[in-house]
Order: sequence, then C-alpha cells, then structure tokens
Amino acid sequence: MALKRGLSSVRVLSNGSSGSRLPIAILVFFSVLAPLVFFVGRGLYISDQNSIQSDFSKQNVDWRERLALQSIKNLFTKEVVDVVITSTADLGPLNLDSFRKGNLSASWKVVGVETSVQDNAISKSNQKATDLKQATSQDKEGKFLDDDHSHDTPAKILRRQLRDNRREKRATELVKQDEKVTVKLENAAIERSKAVDSAVLGKYNLWRRENENVNSDSTVRLMRDQIIMAKVYVSIAKSKNKLDLQQELQIRLKEIQQALGESTADSGLPHSASEKIKEMGKVLSKAREQLFDCKLVTGKLRAMLQTSEEQVRRLKKQSMFLSQLAAKTIPYSIHCLSLRLTIQYYLLPQEKRMFHRSENLENPNLYHYALFSDNVLAASVVVNSTIMNAKDPSKHVFHLVTNKLNFGAMSMWFLLNPPGKATIHVENVDEFKWLNSSYSPVLRQLETASMKEYYFKADHPTVSGSSNMKYRNPKYLSMLNHLRFYLPQVYPNLDKILFLDDDIVVQKDLTGLWSVNLHGKVNGAVETCGQSFHRFDKYLNFSNHHISQNFDPNACGWAYGMNMFDLKVWKKKDITGIYHKWQNMNEDRALWKLGTLPPGLITFYGLTHPLEKSWHVLGLGYNPSVDKKEIEHAAVIHYNGNMKPWLDLAMTKYRPYWTKYVKYDHHYLRSCNLSE
Repeated sequence: MALKRGLSSVRVLSNGSSGSRLPIAILVFFSVLAPLVFFVGRGLYISDQNSIQSDFSKQNVDWRERLALQSIKNLFTKEVVDVVITSTADLGPLNLDSFRKGNLSASWKVVGVETSVQDNAISKSNQKATDLKQATSQDKEGKFLDDDHSHDTPAKILRRQLRDNRREKRATELVKQDEKVTVKLENAAIERSKAVDSAVLGKYNLWRRENENVNSDSTVRLMRDQIIMAKVYVSIAKSKNKLDLQQELQIRLKEIQQALGESTADSGLPHSASEKIKEMGKVLSKAREQLFDCKLVTGKLRAMLQTSEEQVRRLKKQSMFLSQLAAKTIPYSIHCLSLRLTIQYYLLPQEKRMFHRSENLENPNLYHYALFSDNVLAASVVVNSTIMNAKDPSKHVFHLVTNKLNFGAMSMWFLLNPPGKATIHVENVDEFKWLNSSYSPVLRQLETASMKEYYFKADHPTVSGSSNMKYRNPKYLSMLNHLRFYLPQVYPNLDKILFLDDDIVVQKDLTGLWSVNLHGKVNGAVETCGQSFHRFDKYLNFSNHHISQNFDPNACGWAYGMNMFDLKVWKKKDITGIYHKWQNMNEDRALWKLGTLPPGLITFYGLTHPLEKSWHVLGLGYNPSVDKKEIEHAAVIHYNGNMKPWLDLAMTKYRPYWTKYVKYDHHYLRSCNLSE
C-alpha cells in the first residue's frame, strides 16, 4: 500500500508543472558536476604551481652557476676560466667535481692531487702520455661518437681547435720528458756497468776491491806504532828489573828505527823492513805476556803524549823565530851585490860620484818621491817600475835615503844604472846632524838599557813567545824606519811628496796622485779596515786611558807604503811635534808596541784622506788569496809581510810582478848568482 502511495506521488509530480524540475537539477549538479569541477581546478592549480616552481629552480640554478664562475675566477687564471666557460656548452652543466675527476684539458695542471712518485713515477707518466696521444689522435680524426659538433658556431669551433692544440702540445712535452728521463736512466746504468765491468771481474764480491787498495804508508805507521810500544815496555821492564827483556827490546827498537829512518811512505823502506817488523812483533808479544798492566801502560802513554806536546810547542817557537829571522835577513846574493858595489864606488874618483840634474831636487813643480831603504835590489825595482810606467819620466825626482853601510852600494848602482831622464839623489841618514837623541825621542829611547835588553836578550821574560818575536825586528833600531815622520825637515823646500816603501812595485803612472784633493788633510792613504779588522783597537792599547779618551777604537786604519803628504799643511799643524808628544808618552811601550804604523795612526788621526783602493793593493807578502784582477788593475802593489819577493819565502804566483823589473842580465847580478 505504501509502495503504491509512493508511485502515485511520483506520478503526480511528474505530471505537475515545469518548476518542479529545478530541485532535481541542483541535486545532480552537487552530486556529479561539483566534484568534477573541484578536481579539474585542483589540477590546473597544481600545474600552475609546478610551472612557477620550475621557473624558480631555473633562476636558482642560474644564480649558482654565476656564483661558481665567480669563485673559479678568483681561483684560476683568465685562460683557465675561458676554457671552463667553453667546456660548459660541450660537457653539460658546470660542476667542480669534474675537476677532481680528471675531466680536464691536457694543458691544465691540478694542484693538490697526491700521487706516488717513488718507484712507478716514470711508468705512470709514460701511460699518461700514451693516453693523451691516443685521445689527441681520436679528437683530430673526429671519432668522438658522443659529441655532435655539426651545428657549432664558428667561435666554438675556434675554441675547440685551440683546446685540441693545447692537448697535443702538452702530450708532446710529456713524451719528451719521458724520453729524457729514460735516456738519463740508461746513461746511469751504462756508467754503473762501466765501473763494475772489469774492476771486479772474476771476484766473488766487491769487498775484495778494498783489500787491494792498501794505503801506501800503512807499513810506516805500523813501524811507528811498534816504536812507541817498544819505548813503553822498555820503561816498564826497567822499573820491574827485567833487564834481559829490556836489552832485547832496545836492540829491536834500534834496528827498526834504523830501518824506518826518514821514510814517510812504504816505497822508501828497505827490503829488510818486513823482517824487522816480524822480529819486533815477536819481542812485543813476549813483553806483553810478561809486563802488560793496563794502568801502567796507560800512564806511560800519557806521559809520552805530554812530552810530545812540549816538543811540538818548543819546535813551533823555534820555527816562528827562524821564519822571522829568515824574513829579516839579507840573502847572501844581495849581500854580495852590496859589497861589490861598495868596493867599486870607493874606487871611483870624487868627481865621478856626482848625480846629474841636481837642479831638479827642490823644484816644487816636479813629482817628488821619498824612498828610504837599505836594500839595493829592492830600491832599484821601485825606481825602475816607476820610470817604466811614467808618461813623462823627466818630471820625476827620486829622493833616496839609506844608511852609512849601504850608501856606497846604493850610489854606485844608480850611477851605473841611471833612471833615464828622471832625477835621482842618494843621501846618508847618518849625515843628518839635526837628527840626534836630543831632538828625536825615538833615538833617545833606542839608546836606553831597557830597549837594548828588549832587543838583544832572547831569554827576557817579556819577549819569550812567538807573539812578541816580530817586535824584535832589527828595522825598529834603524832611523830609516822613523825618518818618515821628519819629511819637512829632510825636504824643507817641497810642497808635496809621495812616500814609497821599498817592497812595492809601481804598475801605472802615478802623476794623478798630485792632483788628488786632500781636502785640507796631511796624509792621503788607502784605508785597510774591513768589517772587524785593521781598526785602531788592533794596534793601540785601549785599556790605557790616554788612548781610550782620545781615539775611537773602531776608527779605520790605513796603510804605509804609498802615501801622499802635503808638507805645507804638515808644517802648519806641527805633525812632527804631535809625533814627539805621543812618542815620549810611549817610552815604556804601554800605548803601542814598536813600529811606525801605530804612531802614524795616532799622529795623523783625523788628518788622513782616504784614497781610491785601486791606487794601492796590499797583502802580497802574506795573503795567498789576493784577487788577480785586483793586482792587475792596481797602480801600486805592496809585498807587506814576511814573504818578500827577493826571499826564498816569497809566494811563487806573486813573484813575477816583481822580477820583471830586475835586470838579471847585469854583470854584477850574474857574478853574485842572482837569478829568477
């Protein structure tokens, strides 16, 4: 019944008016169409969101690319950055990991990659070079299948060609390096094979080579060792009353000493030496069995060592004394020359003893030299070398002063060998009547008993030792050595004079020295101080208050031997008076030791103008390492020191600079056996 009522109601609705259809349409819309519209709109929204997100991510990627490029620009050079930018289009997005993976051009160098280069470096470099060559050849032939460059722009093609060229160049360089390394290894192997080839042929091991190279003096050393031990056991045998063993040891000791003699190498030993060594060995073995006591033997060896050290010190002192004596002693040949010339001079008539051109001796417009010497041969070299290198010898005047003993010889030599157009005059210092002990403090001091004791008593406690031997030089007793402080008194009419030592050689024209401006100073000299030597504290006693209060210990020293003296300023400043003052204060030698350089440093303190070093090069008498170029460019070279060029002590390599000015063909020199 209910069903029928529902159907009837529906039927009634369907048969009703058109307005009853609207609720049905609304119901259908919300049940079917509304969900469809919702899902379509949702899909459109998601697609819009995805497109926006993709645009944002693209911008983010572009920003990161720019940041990476900026970082690379800070790390790499412009050339590398250009290659990176070029490679981005070919290899995909820019990624720094590709640098670490070796995806690089052949011209790049990766810094910081650790590789093993100990044993397999050469093989790896060879493999790398081979790979690069193959890659280059493939690239050149266009066989890269994964790259399509058919649509590349001309700029990309050009960059790719440049990259390929760099790869090929780098590969070629690696191949060359590998070839060089291989050649070096081969050469080293060849050299090693040469060294081993025949030297050890037929030998079991290399140690036998050492056994063949026995030292040439091993037998001599063995004999000396036996002598030492024999002396030890002789002393012990005597103390223990083993007279038979003592006598046997003494006999063998005498035999082996005779066999050894003066030999220093095995080649100088007699044939019987081996037998003597065997016999001595037997006796020493016997003595060792009967007398050996470690403590006793050690004590004897220590006593022998101390005795040997004392002998060495004594011999060293003797050697120093003999070397000083040899340096200051006139050789026989030069003494012979002086005697022959002296005899010849006093046989001459009085009128023939005069020198020519005496009117030039006081002419201030000429170039005047002062030379004080008692060595005829040395003085002749100074004069000859100066004249031979002078541009106009006629303007040079030599004032030569010697002592009474050598006056005749010096005069006769220059009478026989006049210096060409130059002027020379020889004087005797003993004839300077004004130079006496009442005027000169040095002469007065040389006459005192203490000074004579200092020079002539070798056992004096203050002079024992090699350090003081040089101060006992006989030249300090001669006024020739101190005459340099009296130049205005010797030459009162001259304005300037060049002082020369007799152990110098002149190699250039010296006239330029007279035009050097001394800036009001008295002495023009070459300074000799270096960083820490040849300064005032080397010559003067700065523990004395007279020295420490008046002088700078670091003041630079200078050299006697070639000195330009302005005699006008000398007289004005009373240089000789200053010298006398300090010489009187040094009577007990408390301010300086004997010599002329220390008082010269004091006297001319603040009054010395430094000359260019090329004017005067020193050290040829003691320094074996003077630069040869320095010597050849020097105007004057100085043999200061003990190794004078006229002595056998002279250094051979410096002697020719001096001997070239000696007239060895002169008959007086030949008669006295003077030769080069």
